[in-house]
Amino acid sequence: MIGGNRNNVIVDKSFSFAIKIVAACELLDECRKYVISKQLLKSGTSIGASVREAQGAESKADFIHKLKIAFKEAEETEYWLLICKYSPNYPIDERLLLDNQELMRILSKIIISSKD
Repeated sequence: MIGGNRNNVIVDKSFSFAIKIVAACELLDECRKYVISKQLLKSGTSIGASVREAQGAESKADFIHKLKIAFKEAEETEYWLLICKYSPNYPIDERLLLDNQELMRILSKIIISSKD
């Protein structure tokens, strides 16, 4: 139980991902890459925040909406990670891209199955 909910994969994975993003952004800050760091920090930690918010949703529609927000944040996070990957002198662990893609797959499956 990392993210605060027992046996909730998306809560735990999104929380763990946020912790990795914080560490990655600290590295970017050390290299004075402040603008990208700030953007990545916001979007990368917002995924888990939206997932946690969805846990207290008022309705099924509210739950789906909050997870869609989390998915959009994951898409933005992927964008910033790709900027880092393809820009010279931006230290980023490329495994973060894989972790983010996994979160997007899980979120997508939850959203689709919640609509049925």
